[in-house]
Amino acid sequence: MQNRFLQLHLLTSYPPANLNRDDLGRPKTAMMGGALRLRVSSQSLKRAWRTSEVFENTLAGNRGTRTKEMGVRIAKRLIDAGVAEKDARKWAHAIGKEFGKPKTTKDTGKEDFLHIEQLAHFSPREIAAIDALADQLAAENREPTEDELKLLGTGHGAADIALFGRMLAAAPSHNVEAAAQVAHAIGVHKSAVEDDFFTAVDDLNDGQEDVGAGHMGEVEFGAGLFYLYLCIDRAQLLKNLGGDAELLKNTLNALVECAATVAPTGKQNTFASRAYASYLLAEKGDRQPRSLSVAFLKPVEARSDGMLPNAIRALDDCRANLDAVYGDCAAAHLAMNAVEGEGSLREVIDFCAAE
Repeated sequence: MQNRFLQLHLLTSYPPANLNRDDLGRPKTAMMGGALRLRVSSQSLKRAWRTSEVFENTLAGNRGTRTKEMGVRIAKRLIDAGVAEKDARKWAHAIGKEFGKPKTTKDTGKEDFLHIEQLAHFSPREIAAIDALADQLAAENREPTEDELKLLGTGHGAADIALFGRMLAAAPSHNVEAAAQVAHAIGVHKSAVEDDFFTAVDDLNDGQEDVGAGHMGEVEFGAGLFYLYLCIDRAQLLKNLGGDAELLKNTLNALVECAATVAPTGKQNTFASRAYASYLLAEKGDRQPRSLSVAFLKPVEARSDGMLPNAIRALDDCRANLDAVYGDCAAAHLAMNAVEGEGSLREVIDFCAAE
């Protein structure tokens, strides 16, 4: 495949937000270039993208389901088909075990027997195969064979699994090498995590005896301009999709649109911090990919031009300087600049999907 690697560089500005929290409920951060930056993890971004309406509408029937509880679903299907509960649980346990280590191997009647320890990503095709096997077992009133179990995890055909991979420690034969690498989105300037103290009033309190607030709380937030980098191995993606060129195109369409328009859902009702990318640079080529995060080792400052134009300039200058030293990393590139009203998302999507 020509132009094997597709690289995306995005600049997106979020107002006060808490899109992705740490274990203390604070926005995630990282030190970079000696300065504290806000951060949004790649896991948070990928979760938002693959569960978005964009993925649903563009990739209907080709999205996976990630769960530990497939065994519960299988057991119910078997019981509904007339299989004795004891047998249904045993057979469902065997099917679930094909995708991960069971939480327990002893059936005490609890759901743990039907759960696996690790979240497993199932494709629609695999779920259909599991359902078909369960129906066959119920019809023939027998347990599954080893050969039948081994066939369940082959030929997944799910776009999100093809993009982001699948790693099953207890079932390595079902692993899928990710075709897309997604960096953590990182703030391009110095950042601070701030505290918002808030109160709520009890509507039925007339203030005759208690004039205090009905509730007091605190939520942390930060605002920032983020740089996001993605690298997609289009040859690996096509392989993961079983050579389906049309599905490859649709998958790239959905991914590029999501990266530019879909935000993580953390605290959205509190902050309404939805944003589109203000700048998007796409590159295609066969050379070793590279991030342009080095453009922001020195925190960007607003100065007279404003922070966003300065960040765009820093990104473009970094790309040009690296190309001058190493030679062109990409055979072709295309940019969309919403600050200047140049280019369009549709043009970038078409560029990414074309050979």
